[in-house]
Amino acid sequence: MTVRFFSFGKDSMVDTFYAIGFVMRLCQSVSLLELLHIYVGIEYNHLLPRFLQLTERIIILFVVITSQEEVQEKYVVCVLFIFWNLLDMVRYTYSMLSVIGISYAVLTWLSQTLWMPIYPLCVLAEAFAIYQSLPYFESFGTYSTKLPFDLPIYFPYVLKIYLMMLFIGMYFTYSHLYSERRDLLGIFPIKKKKM
Repeated sequence: MTVRFFSFGKDSMVDTFYAIGFVMRLCQSVSLLELLHIYVGIEYNHLLPRFLQLTERIIILFVVITSQEEVQEKYVVCVLFIFWNLLDMVRYTYSMLSVIGISYAVLTWLSQTLWMPIYPLCVLAEAFAIYQSLPYFESFGTYSTKLPFDLPIYFPYVLKIYLMMLFIGMYFTYSHLYSERRDLLGIFPIKKKKM
Protein backbone atom coordinates (compact mmCIF):
# COMPACT_ATOMS: atom_id res chain seq x y z
CA MET A 1 0.00 0.00 0.00
CA THR A 2 1.44 3.33 -1.07
CA VAL A 3 0.40 6.69 0.27
CA ARG A 4 0.52 9.67 -2.08
CA PHE A 5 0.96 13.03 -0.46
CA PHE A 6 1.34 14.95 -3.69
CA SER A 7 -0.16 14.10 -7.02
CA PHE A 8 0.59 16.26 -10.02
CA GLY A 9 -1.00 14.36 -12.82
CA LYS A 10 -3.12 14.97 -15.85
CA ASP A 11 -6.22 16.01 -13.92
CA SER A 12 -4.44 18.68 -11.90
CA MET A 13 -3.09 20.36 -15.03
CA VAL A 14 -6.36 20.08 -16.90
CA ASP A 15 -8.34 21.56 -14.01
CA THR A 16 -6.06 24.58 -13.61
CA PHE A 17 -8.46 27.01 -15.26
CA TYR A 18 -11.42 25.74 -13.28
CA ALA A 19 -9.48 26.06 -10.02
CA ILE A 20 -7.93 29.50 -10.48
CA GLY A 21 -9.39 30.94 -13.68
CA PHE A 22 -11.56 33.48 -11.86
CA VAL A 23 -8.62 34.66 -9.73
CA MET A 24 -6.39 34.96 -12.81
CA ARG A 25 -9.02 36.99 -14.66
CA LEU A 26 -9.44 39.24 -11.61
CA CYS A 27 -5.67 39.73 -11.16
CA GLN A 28 -5.07 40.44 -14.84
CA SER A 29 -7.93 42.96 -14.83
CA VAL A 30 -6.50 44.71 -11.76
CA SER A 31 -3.04 44.71 -13.36
CA LEU A 32 -4.39 47.24 -15.87
CA LEU A 33 -4.08 49.76 -13.04
CA GLU A 34 -0.33 49.53 -13.60
CA LEU A 35 -0.81 51.56 -16.79
CA LEU A 36 -2.48 54.28 -14.74
CA HIS A 37 0.34 54.15 -12.18
CA ILE A 38 2.91 54.65 -14.93
CA TYR A 39 0.88 57.47 -16.49
CA VAL A 40 0.49 59.46 -13.24
CA GLY A 41 4.09 58.81 -12.16
CA ILE A 42 3.63 56.45 -9.22
CA GLU A 43 5.71 53.87 -11.04
CA TYR A 44 8.63 54.84 -13.24
CA ASN A 45 8.41 52.64 -16.27
CA HIS A 46 7.77 53.05 -19.98
CA LEU A 47 4.11 52.91 -20.90
CA LEU A 48 4.27 51.21 -24.32
CA PRO A 49 6.15 48.00 -23.33
CA ARG A 50 3.89 47.47 -20.29
CA PHE A 51 0.84 48.17 -22.46
CA LEU A 52 1.99 45.52 -24.95
CA GLN A 53 2.61 42.93 -22.22
CA LEU A 54 -0.72 43.54 -20.51
CA THR A 55 -2.62 43.62 -23.80
CA GLU A 56 -1.21 40.26 -24.90
CA ARG A 57 -2.17 38.71 -21.56
CA ILE A 58 -5.70 40.15 -21.66
CA ILE A 59 -6.22 38.92 -25.22
CA ILE A 60 -4.90 35.43 -24.45
CA LEU A 61 -6.78 35.07 -21.16
CA PHE A 62 -10.13 36.64 -22.03
CA VAL A 63 -10.44 36.14 -25.79
CA VAL A 64 -8.62 32.85 -26.39
CA ILE A 65 -8.87 30.85 -23.15
CA THR A 66 -12.03 32.09 -21.44
CA SER A 67 -14.18 32.08 -24.57
CA GLN A 68 -13.34 28.48 -25.55
CA GLU A 69 -14.09 25.82 -22.94
CA GLU A 70 -12.07 23.25 -24.86
CA VAL A 71 -8.93 25.38 -24.60
CA GLN A 72 -9.37 25.73 -20.83
CA GLU A 73 -8.58 22.03 -20.45
CA LYS A 74 -5.24 22.20 -22.30
CA TYR A 75 -1.90 21.77 -20.54
CA VAL A 76 -0.68 25.05 -21.98
CA VAL A 77 -3.05 26.95 -19.68
CA CYS A 78 -1.32 25.56 -16.59
CA VAL A 79 2.12 26.29 -18.03
CA LEU A 80 1.09 29.82 -19.00
CA PHE A 81 -0.32 30.58 -15.55
CA ILE A 82 2.89 29.31 -13.91
CA PHE A 83 5.07 31.52 -16.14
CA TRP A 84 2.88 34.61 -15.70
CA ASN A 85 2.72 34.24 -11.93
CA LEU A 86 6.44 33.58 -11.58
CA LEU A 87 7.27 36.76 -13.46
CA ASP A 88 4.63 38.82 -11.66
CA MET A 89 5.60 37.61 -8.21
CA VAL A 90 9.16 38.86 -8.64
CA ARG A 91 8.33 41.99 -10.67
CA TYR A 92 5.55 43.28 -8.41
CA THR A 93 7.56 42.61 -5.26
CA TYR A 94 10.47 44.56 -6.73
CA SER A 95 8.20 47.39 -7.94
CA MET A 96 6.36 47.69 -4.63
CA LEU A 97 9.59 47.89 -2.65
CA SER A 98 11.09 50.36 -5.14
CA VAL A 99 8.12 52.70 -4.80
CA ILE A 100 8.59 52.87 -1.02
CA GLY A 101 12.36 53.26 -1.36
CA ILE A 102 13.56 49.80 -0.35
CA SER A 103 16.15 48.08 -2.52
CA TYR A 104 17.68 44.63 -2.30
CA ALA A 105 20.48 43.82 -4.73
CA VAL A 106 19.42 40.19 -5.13
CA LEU A 107 15.80 41.13 -5.82
CA THR A 108 16.88 43.84 -8.26
CA TRP A 109 19.08 41.38 -10.13
CA LEU A 110 16.35 38.72 -10.10
CA SER A 111 13.66 41.09 -11.38
CA GLN A 112 15.97 42.29 -14.15
CA THR A 113 17.17 38.80 -15.12
CA LEU A 114 14.34 36.29 -14.58
CA TRP A 115 12.33 37.61 -17.52
CA MET A 116 15.16 36.80 -19.97
CA PRO A 117 14.42 33.05 -20.18
CA ILE A 118 10.79 33.19 -18.99
CA TYR A 119 9.31 35.95 -21.20
CA PRO A 120 10.12 34.19 -24.52
CA LEU A 121 8.70 30.97 -23.05
CA CYS A 122 5.54 32.90 -22.12
CA VAL A 123 5.17 34.16 -25.68
CA LEU A 124 5.70 30.64 -27.05
CA ALA A 125 3.07 29.29 -24.65
CA GLU A 126 0.68 32.09 -25.67
CA ALA A 127 1.28 31.29 -29.34
CA PHE A 128 0.69 27.60 -28.66
CA ALA A 129 -2.58 28.45 -26.86
CA ILE A 130 -3.69 30.43 -29.90
CA TYR A 131 -2.67 27.60 -32.21
CA GLN A 132 -4.64 25.08 -30.14
CA SER A 133 -7.68 27.37 -30.08
CA LEU A 134 -7.88 27.85 -33.87
CA PRO A 135 -9.88 24.66 -34.63
CA TYR A 136 -12.48 25.63 -32.01
CA PHE A 137 -12.82 29.18 -33.33
CA GLU A 138 -13.19 27.72 -36.82
CA SER A 139 -15.80 25.12 -35.92
CA PHE A 140 -17.88 27.26 -33.53
CA GLY A 141 -17.53 30.55 -35.40
CA THR A 142 -16.87 32.45 -32.17
CA TYR A 143 -16.33 36.19 -32.82
CA SER A 144 -16.71 35.70 -36.57
CA THR A 145 -19.27 38.11 -37.92
CA LYS A 146 -20.49 40.02 -40.95
CA LEU A 147 -20.14 43.76 -41.03
CA PRO A 148 -22.32 46.05 -43.12
CA PHE A 149 -21.80 45.80 -46.88
CA ASP A 150 -21.36 42.01 -46.53
CA LEU A 151 -17.80 42.36 -45.23
CA PRO A 152 -17.12 39.18 -43.24
CA ILE A 153 -14.67 39.00 -40.36
CA TYR A 154 -13.36 35.48 -39.93
CA PHE A 155 -11.84 35.45 -36.45
CA PRO A 156 -9.29 32.64 -37.01
CA TYR A 157 -7.63 34.94 -39.58
CA VAL A 158 -7.55 37.71 -36.99
CA LEU A 159 -5.83 35.32 -34.57
CA LYS A 160 -3.28 34.29 -37.20
CA ILE A 161 -2.42 37.94 -37.82
CA TYR A 162 -2.22 38.45 -34.06
CA LEU A 163 0.25 35.54 -33.86
CA MET A 164 2.65 37.43 -36.12
CA MET A 165 2.13 40.63 -34.12
CA LEU A 166 2.78 38.71 -30.91
CA PHE A 167 6.33 37.88 -32.00
CA ILE A 168 6.95 41.41 -33.29
CA GLY A 169 5.74 42.77 -29.94
CA MET A 170 7.98 40.27 -28.14
CA TYR A 171 11.02 41.60 -30.01
CA PHE A 172 10.14 45.19 -29.09
CA THR A 173 9.42 44.38 -25.45
CA TYR A 174 12.48 42.14 -25.09
CA SER A 175 14.72 44.86 -26.55
CA HIS A 176 13.27 47.44 -24.18
CA LEU A 177 13.59 45.18 -21.12
CA TYR A 178 17.17 44.31 -22.06
CA SER A 179 18.19 47.97 -22.38
CA GLU A 180 16.41 48.72 -19.10
CA ARG A 181 18.34 45.88 -17.47
CA ARG A 182 21.63 47.15 -18.90
CA ASP A 183 20.94 50.67 -17.62
CA LEU A 184 19.87 49.51 -14.17
CA LEU A 185 22.49 46.86 -13.52
CA GLY A 186 25.28 48.49 -15.51
CA ILE A 187 27.75 46.84 -17.79
CA PHE A 188 30.45 44.89 -16.05
CA PRO A 189 33.70 45.51 -17.97
CA ILE A 190 35.91 42.54 -18.65
CA LYS A 191 39.56 43.24 -17.93
CA LYS A 192 41.93 42.01 -20.59
CA LYS A 193 45.27 40.63 -19.58
CA LYS A 194 48.30 42.43 -20.96
CA MET A 195 50.74 40.25 -22.82
